[in-house]
Amino acid sequence: MRPISSGSQTVGPFFRIGLEHLCAQDAPAWGEGAQIVRVRGRVLDGEGAPVPDALLEVWHADAEGQYGAGEPMQSGRSACFTRASTDDDGGFCFALARPGAIDCGTGEKQAPHVAVLVFARGLLRHLMTRMYFPGEPSNAEDPVLRLVPEDRRGTLIAREDPQRRGELEWNVVLQGNEETVFFAW
Repeated sequence: MRPISSGSQTVGPFFRIGLEHLCAQDAPAWGEGAQIVRVRGRVLDGEGAPVPDALLEVWHADAEGQYGAGEPMQSGRSACFTRASTDDDGGFCFALARPGAIDCGTGEKQAPHVAVLVFARGLLRHLMTRMYFPGEPSNAEDPVLRLVPEDRRGTLIAREDPQRRGELEWNVVLQGNEETVFFAW
């Protein structure tokens, strides 16, 4: 007898169940004078439905534009890294110390931003995107943001949250007309 091949069915991944304990529950102790930014948003699928079991990994430079200067990671957070899982409505929230501009080594600087990896069911590989800060004058000169068609840049720039003063709102849309710009790596 020969074995019969049959398709397999994947159950999961369940990022929220398996990794939620690694997500930041509180903000790390940032240095004195750090500008703390709280970001809220939702992960949505192509139909606009919430993705309730996504996980975001957020990486960013410190206030001087340097990577790797954060405290050692504990419980999913450091001064320059955090994780956030989505809730049943696809909502997430994370806090960070606002990063500085990053020297590209070519005379150009990247505008302050955060790199975001998105993990969710249905994705064979995580997605990579960026979130830029609203009203940042250096956004216009950012060499990566300039590669994005002007009509799509808005998917990468957070907005001031009209409901919560001092907080930012930024959604991750996985497909469709309002799809967030994702980068190949």
